[in-house]
Amino acid sequence: MLRTLIVEDEPIARQVLREGLAEFAAIEVIGESDNGNTALQLISSLQPDLVFLDLQMPAMGGFEMLAHLRGGHLPAVVIVTAYDQHAIQAFEAGAIDYLLKPVSQTRLEQTVARVERLIRSPGQVAETVAQLQELIPAPQGGSRVRKVVGKQGEEYFLLNIDEVLAFQADGELVWIVTMKHRYLATQNLKTIQEKLRNTSFRRIHRNAIVNVNQIRKLSILSSQRWLLTLNNAQEFIVSKRQAKHVRDVLTW
Repeated sequence: MLRTLIVEDEPIARQVLREGLAEFAAIEVIGESDNGNTALQLISSLQPDLVFLDLQMPAMGGFEMLAHLRGGHLPAVVIVTAYDQHAIQAFEAGAIDYLLKPVSQTRLEQTVARVERLIRSPGQVAETVAQLQELIPAPQGGSRVRKVVGKQGEEYFLLNIDEVLAFQADGELVWIVTMKHRYLATQNLKTIQEKLRNTSFRRIHRNAIVNVNQIRKLSILSSQRWLLTLNNAQEFIVSKRQAKHVRDVLTW
């Protein structure tokens, strides 16, 4: 059973969704909300597997609600909207699927089938929520927040990229290093490096990418080797091949 929450401010739209979802044995509607504030409370207390989320709501809209999701139990998200462009943007960003109002039963069947396929991977669900958060409009004069997904135990967390000090590979595993915690990454180091292009992160070793804004100290070991210390006191050896990146940092 997919424990499902409907977040929609229009009573008729909620009823249409509720009645449509009642046709699926795999779906159990466990709650409804007409605004983002209440939805956040219900997500925390009920821990649904799936959320049907309207984007345009009073008090707190769908994107604003998504911005408050931090991690732990993260639900899959299906966007429900009357505006095609918003739906397409959200879907391209990472929503599991999108529904245009008025929602047809045929389209709902396609969505439920898609959710059932994808929700088996909690890591992929977390990645979709992270991608949706990156779509949230930035404050005036600011830049959009980049997100990275980290795992601790069986829970997934959405981390702001600026709180990450480094990514460190250990065999097939990649660890996300923050000031106080280590999380298991859901992507390999090559994929992470591509995602962080044009940011403050630099590859300093085949096994490490660091946030140059978190470098506390650089010590010369030899003419082509450096010891790098981050703000959490963790040390990294800079490889000969990547030494140029460190020299570039020194010229800032």
